[in-house]
Amino acid sequence: MGSYVPKKVLTNFELEKMIDTSDEWIRTRTGIAERRVVDSGTFTSDLAAQAGLKALDEAKVSPQEIDLMIVATSSPDMIFPSTACLAQNKMGLKDCPAFDISAACTGFVYALAVADSFISSKTFEKVLVIGADALTRHVNWKDRNTCVLFGDGAGAVILGPVAKDYGILANYLAADGDGANLLKIPAGGSQLPGSEDSFREGLHFVSMNGNEVFKFAVRVIPEAVRKVLSQTGISLEEVNYIIPHQANQRIIEAAVSRLKVKPEKMVSNISKYGNTSTASIPLVIDELWKEGNLKSGDLILLVGFGAGLTWGASLIRWHKDPD
Repeated sequence: MGSYVPKKVLTNFELEKMIDTSDEWIRTRTGIAERRVVDSGTFTSDLAAQAGLKALDEAKVSPQEIDLMIVATSSPDMIFPSTACLAQNKMGLKDCPAFDISAACTGFVYALAVADSFISSKTFEKVLVIGADALTRHVNWKDRNTCVLFGDGAGAVILGPVAKDYGILANYLAADGDGANLLKIPAGGSQLPGSEDSFREGLHFVSMNGNEVFKFAVRVIPEAVRKVLSQTGISLEEVNYIIPHQANQRIIEAAVSRLKVKPEKMVSNISKYGNTSTASIPLVIDELWKEGNLKSGDLILLVGFGAGLTWGASLIRWHKDPD
């Protein structure tokens, strides 16, 4: 594993000077105290490359050993080429297939499922999966309902074959395009290319129906948890950690209530990083590992949800290769 966040910290108190908000308002509604923000010369591919290089170093794997690279992102450097190809070049990976996955904040879970399929079918042996986003580039800093939520960062994992009954035990993926308008960046694609009008109307910024997204997230987190567990016969009580997408602390607390689990089982670091989209789940995993809270045999359940609408979960029996 590896993770990377920009050096610049933007606190709630600094936001108080920019927009009509307060530290108390943000904390009580989101659980966020600060977030990391990219500078003008740093792009999503840079975040991805830094996290990927840290994962390679931790795993003691050379770039030449990676068979496939997948980047999940909602904020690519450009429409094409893929952010994966740009990050691949920055990392020095050569002749390695690389592509992006676009499933919004569920992207990391989707990418894990794809990588799992490639490894299980023995198509590839070592797969580098990265969740990376720089969504602060796409927020309207005059809109207090959205700009306080997002932060930038990247998390990476290197996957490979492990002993039976370890690794990814089950995946569950879902989508409902009927909710596409609830969370989107309207302009910049083929439907509404960039123009003077689209920029003037603020259509290149994140647009969100917060109440509906909240209700969606609270509904699908328990659903995804139960669906992925049902594939294995493993009970929720046996799971050591549930790692949800870090969108809002109130969503996480609502999920704790609906699932009837101990709050400490549902891991959160949103106060430090905000909503980093595809990076949020791997950032938590990396933090858990580095703090010594993950041991071989632990069951961790990842659950994502986001624009699309998309949602999904992965159940993993933790296995870390010895040095």
